[in-house]
Amino acid sequence: MAPPNRYVRQSPRPTGTSRRSLLAGVAALGALGAAGCSRVAKASTEPGGDLLERLRAQGVVRLGIAGEIPFGYIDKDGRLTGEAPELARVIFKRLGIDEVQPVPTEFGSLIPGLNSQQFDVVAAGMYVTPERCGQVIFADPDYQMLDSFIVRKGNPKNLHSYRDVVEKKAKFATGTGYAEIQYAVEAGYKESDILIVPDQVAGLNAVEAGRVDVFAGTAVTTREVVKKSAKAEATKPFKPIVGGEPHVDGGAFAFRQTETKLRDAFNVELRKLKKSGELLRILKPFGFTEAEMTDLTAKELCRG
Repeated sequence: MAPPNRYVRQSPRPTGTSRRSLLAGVAALGALGAAGCSRVAKASTEPGGDLLERLRAQGVVRLGIAGEIPFGYIDKDGRLTGEAPELARVIFKRLGIDEVQPVPTEFGSLIPGLNSQQFDVVAAGMYVTPERCGQVIFADPDYQMLDSFIVRKGNPKNLHSYRDVVEKKAKFATGTGYAEIQYAVEAGYKESDILIVPDQVAGLNAVEAGRVDVFAGTAVTTREVVKKSAKAEATKPFKPIVGGEPHVDGGAFAFRQTETKLRDAFNVELRKLKKSGELLRILKPFGFTEAEMTDLTAKELCRG
């Protein structure tokens, strides 16, 4: 899922932390893929920003994505899809902007890329964290997320929490930059003993091959990736313990700090979709359920 976010992922979108990681940003690297390298217009100095008006005039909004299924990615037919891009299509259409254009990058480069004008908005299911809130502004979360484990069929070690992993000395894996790294460490797992793999598919392979006992990821990514596995299953979703308290993550769109008008207009349309139930209909094809719908706000998550 996946970031968490999470702290800050840095690699396939999860990159560095799966769609949701905790670290906030590594300088943008290399070319930005098929969408090209040209930059968007310079940031406005107008109070609240004038990006919404400029996007309406040009008819296209550029989305920073990080290639993480199911949050935002280019499918096998070369089409931009995922929960965030599909939601973006609906909301920006309502805001008078007909076209969305992907700008692929690494997850850890999303915030630097946004702030250096390489795209207009981050549409990657990024977790809202206090650290990130110091660098960008977030819309309210469009989903909430619990964690889940991939384990061998029957869950032979009976693993249902990070504390279980520590107490039973299970071999533990998670994704590059995933927030789950920190959740395991907080529970007492030695970070140097964690096997870091690129994504949930690699995590599934590690469990099936017996190289690890458990792979930790978001509930939606683990649930989806094990569907065709004959050797592995996903555990029931659970809340990781952060600061001694059960924690729920929330993923949202990110905007430059000056663009409050665009963020506020986005939030108005998002609330309408939540109230009508259309949000779940948009996200459901990507494995999201009623359990992932949320009334969490960015303000709550930014406080930590």
